[in-house]
Amino acid sequence: MRKELLNYTQNRELSWLRFDERVLQEAQDPTVPLLERMKFVAIFTSNLDEFFMIRVGSLYDMGMMGENHIDDKTGWSARQQLDKIYTAVAPLYKEREKTYAEIKKQLSPYGICGLSFKELEQQEKKFVKKYFREQILPLLSPQIVDPNHPFPHLLNNEIYVTATLKENGRSLLGIVPVPQFISDILYLPGHDIRYIRMEKVIMEYLELIFSQYEISDRNYICVTRNADISPDDEAFDINDDFRYRMKKTLHKRRRMAVVRLEVAESLSKEREQYFCSKFNITPKQIFRTKVPMKLGFMFSVIDKAPDSMKRALTYEPFSPQMAKMVEEGSMMKQIRRKDILLSYPYESMEPFLRLIKEASADPNVMTIKITIYRLARKTRLVEYLCAAAENGKEVTVLIELRARFDEQNNIDWSERLEEAGCRVIYGFEGYKVHSKICLITYRHRNEIQYITQIGTGNYNEKTAEMYTDVSLMTSSRSIGEDAAEFFKNMSISNLDGRYEELIVAPTSLKQKILLLIDREIAKGTNGRIVMKMNSVTDMDFIEKIAEASRAGVRIDLIVRGICCILPGIEGETENLRVISIVGRYLEHARIFSFGVREEQKIYIGSADMMTRNTEKRVEVACPVYDPIVKRQLNHLLKVMLSDNVKARILTSDGTYKKKEIREREVNAQEVFMREALQERPSEKRREPKVIRRFLEIFHKK
Repeated sequence: MRKELLNYTQNRELSWLRFDERVLQEAQDPTVPLLERMKFVAIFTSNLDEFFMIRVGSLYDMGMMGENHIDDKTGWSARQQLDKIYTAVAPLYKEREKTYAEIKKQLSPYGICGLSFKELEQQEKKFVKKYFREQILPLLSPQIVDPNHPFPHLLNNEIYVTATLKENGRSLLGIVPVPQFISDILYLPGHDIRYIRMEKVIMEYLELIFSQYEISDRNYICVTRNADISPDDEAFDINDDFRYRMKKTLHKRRRMAVVRLEVAESLSKEREQYFCSKFNITPKQIFRTKVPMKLGFMFSVIDKAPDSMKRALTYEPFSPQMAKMVEEGSMMKQIRRKDILLSYPYESMEPFLRLIKEASADPNVMTIKITIYRLARKTRLVEYLCAAAENGKEVTVLIELRARFDEQNNIDWSERLEEAGCRVIYGFEGYKVHSKICLITYRHRNEIQYITQIGTGNYNEKTAEMYTDVSLMTSSRSIGEDAAEFFKNMSISNLDGRYEELIVAPTSLKQKILLLIDREIAKGTNGRIVMKMNSVTDMDFIEKIAEASRAGVRIDLIVRGICCILPGIEGETENLRVISIVGRYLEHARIFSFGVREEQKIYIGSADMMTRNTEKRVEVACPVYDPIVKRQLNHLLKVMLSDNVKARILTSDGTYKKKEIREREVNAQEVFMREALQERPSEKRREPKVIRRFLEIFHKK
């Protein structure tokens, strides 16, 4: 551990919690429409669930192995980090509770009401009771806990209704799982959107379930378990020896440990001790919440709202626009003439899909090769790749089956691709293939030529409308040759390939980035670095950025989430500024800029500056040479750095603060939406060109 770094680094887990707090702040923002604010509460909750399953879960494993695993940012052991996490999460629960209650109250006048049983009208109570008897009661699997009925295994992130049952002087625990296959909420009859959550319905009618018992201490609970993950996965930035021992530990463990217990009502001291004993947890790991433990149902509530209500309570609809650089007609011909950059979600993914569709049928196209990490449930991309294979093209798809929570989806698509005749390969043992690269090889005028697409986001038509990403399509021969070499190396499991243009993790990406920073360090106060990414944890990168700051280089990092380097530390990072933007769309693009004007080097790619990306994944970044595309990327960076509405400044103590609005408000995402909606130059030119052609024909006559 490098002790000299400790004064300008912070723990990644606490940094992540501050990012999720930023998500909650969007839910508290009165300028955000009400139903969108409720979405942010749901996103905050989902984020926190995953954080406990993955990050807290991995720390729990480290803690079980002993005290030898020390965080290289803070010097804390795994157990110390867990203590600090549980302490930091408690106030977030209170903030979420207050935020949820306020939004719920403001939605009530619109007729959107989540109700308790006591709040139901008499006719509604009759409806709920009848529904429970006919539709719910036959599906329930209640259980008591006594010497003949051992305490059951509670599933991860599922809700259980509990109660104390008394009979003939003895006291038992009753447990009723809320079935996974029924709706989370029951909509009530009427024009308004009134609903009651299913766990509340079951809790109300426990007498019909445990009819021979006296019932008290009604509650519902939810356990969060350490996710069943591989030690090779992104949660572990650790050494190989520990990785080996963890594999053995995880293999032996049949039921993953509980890392959090959520309860709806306060527990008696006796019941708290009982649950702590059964789940092997401490009271600090128990969180009481008045907010629904699952909030996914809010998206169906929003869908149920009439259009007139949605206009008042949701964002103004926006559809990705056709890129200004793209014209009608052949995409391959356009890319041969000029590089094209797409900026999602402001611009549509359609030109890229058009490119693949065109290539699938073009007789001159010989091969299409692509890496896939996450796909939409319904995807035209796979349809076009299959068509290409069926048309006799050689189609190679490198699909990552270990994309977290998308494993089954990717397995299903890989089978479909293979059935169509595509060659499907699956990457490397111990290394996820996270790169976003596509190569089309074709013959033109008796020469082999290339079209290469490199992006920062997945080939996912759904998330391309929700995440901010950039996608470059180029006919550069040198980049195409590198892409061909990359796919050859992937096919023969060679991680050590050499490339002229592309920078590829785990072999050359980090090294090249550090060299580019060194180049700016040599310029001293004339040096300039602007980098946009999702997270920063890599210690080599952090140390190099601090070195650049000490040399007087002006550095701006736009980091949405985890950022383990602290700006503004005297003598270390005084020339570093870090901002985070959280808004309507998820910031996801990775753009790296070094230098200014003619000396500027600019790259886009798939990697964050995290150890998992730079050392344990296959990532690709690509240089940008086209002056117009460079201007586009510089414009994106400039506007984001000017954002004073959704941007927050990271301070030297690890907290975020709002920017001052001195002249006019700048919301970067809104700026990009407005720009995308402006009339495209090609459309402006089209009419005069048609008129000129008509006049030429007229004069010839």
